[in-house]
Amino acid sequence: MTATDKPPVTVLGTGSMGGALAQALLAAGHPTHVWNRSPERTTTLAAAGATAHRDIADAIAAGSVTLSALTTFAATRTSMSLASASLAGRDIITLNSGTPAQAREFAQWAREAGARFLGGAIKNVPAAVGLRDTLLYFGGDRAVFDTHAAALRVLGGELDFLGAEPDLAALYEAAVGATLLPALLGFAEGAAVLASRGLPARTMVPYSVKWLQMIESLLPVLAEEIDSKDFTRLGASVDLFHTALVDDPQLAAETGVDLSWHAPMHELLRRAVDAGRGDQSVTALYDLLAG
Repeated sequence: MTATDKPPVTVLGTGSMGGALAQALLAAGHPTHVWNRSPERTTTLAAAGATAHRDIADAIAAGSVTLSALTTFAATRTSMSLASASLAGRDIITLNSGTPAQAREFAQWAREAGARFLGGAIKNVPAAVGLRDTLLYFGGDRAVFDTHAAALRVLGGELDFLGAEPDLAALYEAAVGATLLPALLGFAEGAAVLASRGLPARTMVPYSVKWLQMIESLLPVLAEEIDSKDFTRLGASVDLFHTALVDDPQLAAETGVDLSWHAPMHELLRRAVDAGRGDQSVTALYDLLAG
């Protein structure tokens, strides 16, 4: 397939992520159509060769597939409702945030409009769109995935189809994304601890990387313990973490760093100890979280 016969793709939403998607498609030679609720935000992409549309129905009609990079399922549905009469026979792929229930509701709405639906997620930042190691995963209509796999691979070198359930991408986003904010907060806390001694955050980067690599190596062990409910193999017990709780107020007093965000984690550890699970691996906290 040459650059002149690559299928046209429509991108709804031209913020940081949508703009990156459109730029990657343009660079790969796809005729790219864009629409945004604020039309002035399509100017840069139009100058780069995209076709900007003021009417969302025209934008959807112009592409062989529509990628929605609007913020939420609700925003996508509200916007696409303006073109609901022209959705029959169209392929829709969402790359927005939202809960599994919201994904299921949107999929039902799309089906009732006569469209085929695939829910997706990009596991990287906008600047990494198009890179070989950027992962995208999807759930929903397999035919939509297969039909547009070549265009989707322009957005990232790793593609995964999770299954036919339309909410699987949103489900895995919730599951995998659960580690993001705690990790970022932990790094920010560490930077604040170092700053209390006049040391820059960059000095801990090599050590944080090693720490994260160690955690990475343990993930299969954690998963096996949780799946088997055998909380004995990790070697890091609930008691080990619980005993260290006394250090937090001392560290906070010494450094002036606000460690109050630790409180829910401390409460989980106390509940586990009270339940007689102190000698089990810290993965036993899964049972408390799962309810």
